[in-house]
Amino acid sequence: MADQHRVLRDDAVTAGLADLLWQAEAGRAAVDPISEAWPGLTIDDAYAIQTRNIERRRAAGRVIRGRKVGLTSRPMQEFLRVYEPTFGALLDDMFVEDGDEIALDELIQPRVEAEIAFIMGRDLAGPGITTSNALTAIAGVLPALEIGDSRIADWRIQPVDTVADNASSARLVLGGRLTAVTDLDLTVVGMVISRNGELLHTGAGAAVLGNPARCVAWLANKLASFGTSLRPGDVVLSGALHRLVPVLPGDVFRAEFGHLGAVTTHFSGKGQVA
Repeated sequence: MADQHRVLRDDAVTAGLADLLWQAEAGRAAVDPISEAWPGLTIDDAYAIQTRNIERRRAAGRVIRGRKVGLTSRPMQEFLRVYEPTFGALLDDMFVEDGDEIALDELIQPRVEAEIAFIMGRDLAGPGITTSNALTAIAGVLPALEIGDSRIADWRIQPVDTVADNASSARLVLGGRLTAVTDLDLTVVGMVISRNGELLHTGAGAAVLGNPARCVAWLANKLASFGTSLRPGDVVLSGALHRLVPVLPGDVFRAEFGHLGAVTTHFSGKGQVA
């Protein structure tokens, strides 16, 4: 296990792979998995690649507005042989208003998933953060749709691929009603998601680490190892409650959550997806 956290610390390698993913996103042309070309890459290497491209976007004027947590399903962790979640950054240009259209021609191979989102009410800095600590720092809960988009061809991803690719993130849509977390049992918050009016999947909060707030605690502790923390107003996406759903031109998605309300988005009728 210790070898999984060995860092190559080769700036030329991480810079080159960051450029590869940057160009893939800009040109809407997916690339082969970097895990295949560089089988020695570790999760730490992948975060170094992710950080390079996030800093490049910040230098261009983008602002980090939160984080997304991925690989929160125990069966998926076991399948990929990874033993903790992953995270990526949510930047200001990723946010889409509830009900608005998403331009399909800006994406490569988008997938949709319904999630429980949190808005932070105060700072939350690890280490040593527990689920109860996280609950007291959360201002409220929102229904959310995350639109993932892998810059890796055919979604042939291993953990290092998705981490390097900013956790395969692209867009997110937040519902319009903020619900206080007080007296809300997040583990049993139910969800149904439909596409073009047809029911696709159901799920509940317990699907993500047993409790979505536990994802916030994990994230605060993980960010501490990078010298940062969650801040008031930050959005945290806690992980998918169901399988990823591919997108076709003109698709309309709606997720309805018990106690939280609903969130909707639709995709333009123009553009092709892989």
